[in-house]
Amino acid sequence: MSAEFGGRTGRQGKLSQWLRGRRPKETAAGDGREALLLATAAAGLPLAPAAHPAPGYRCSCDRVGCPTPARHPVSFAWQTQSTTDRAQIERWARHQPQANFITATGMVHDVLDVPLEAGREALERLLASGVEVGPVAESDDGRMLFFTLTRGTPEDEDEWWPCELDCHPETMDEHPGLRWHCRGSYVLVPPARLPGDDQTVHWLRGPEHPLPDPLSLLEALTDACGRYAGTEGHVDSAWPLRH
Repeated sequence: MSAEFGGRTGRQGKLSQWLRGRRPKETAAGDGREALLLATAAAGLPLAPAAHPAPGYRCSCDRVGCPTPARHPVSFAWQTQSTTDRAQIERWARHQPQANFITATGMVHDVLDVPLEAGREALERLLASGVEVGPVAESDDGRMLFFTLTRGTPEDEDEWWPCELDCHPETMDEHPGLRWHCRGSYVLVPPARLPGDDQTVHWLRGPEHPLPDPLSLLEALTDACGRYAGTEGHVDSAWPLRH
């Protein structure tokens, strides 16, 4: 665990302050967006271009009444398009200067996606306990994203629940608790802009942190989500676990 936080109760106030106030300098320089995207790809997270906000709380796509404005890939082929190739990401970033980017989950990494307050509570608990936490992003629409290693694909495909049964991005309103983004899903990666004034997705812990096993975080996250939902142990999603 980082010496910045320590494991003593007396440091909890400072830790809480850090969780609420620390934000990396993502766009301070003109090339900050591209540098962050390249760092994310260098960490092994495959990227693809996504939509961006348009005036009037709209999406840059042509879809009337887009249900996930500025939160979805540009191409229907986003799973095969996703890449860590530096040259390709540089071209996308320079030719599409307003675009957000998604990362396809279930290939290299999964994402445990939780309500913001539950995520802050869990992150504080995990860091204080000395658990190795990987990259963590915060979304100003009220979610926190914990990036982990993927569970992989078991030999028996029938033992795996694809993400469409759990937390596909377009069903996010149906799952207010924990969502496990695995194969067939995606999340926005920082720096990303959301509809609304100064609404962003930004790193709390950057992609330079190694990806942990998701099971090492799951207990703290589900406990926090249970308290958030008001029912201990209740999580509003189906977890894609092996049986």
